[in-house]
Amino acid sequence: MRYAHAMGEEAKREIAAGLCSDCLYARRIQSERGSVFVMCQLSVTDRRFPKYPRLPVLSCAGYSRKAPDAAVLKL
Repeated sequence: MRYAHAMGEEAKREIAAGLCSDCLYARRIQSERGSVFVMCQLSVTDRRFPKYPRLPVLSCAGYSRKAPDAAVLKL
């Protein structure tokens, strides 16, 4: 993916995760080797949602935006 020079690293990470970047149900998982994944917590109770969705997620029936004061998921 190509980005404008003015776009910072934080903005690039948010775009890379798509809807998951500010979803209430997304959880950032980091492996011992430093790899970062996004886990969908809806997958625990609903089989329609993959545990580790392919990013970027552009549409999702379970998407629920975090409260404005909540932190945005950073990859």
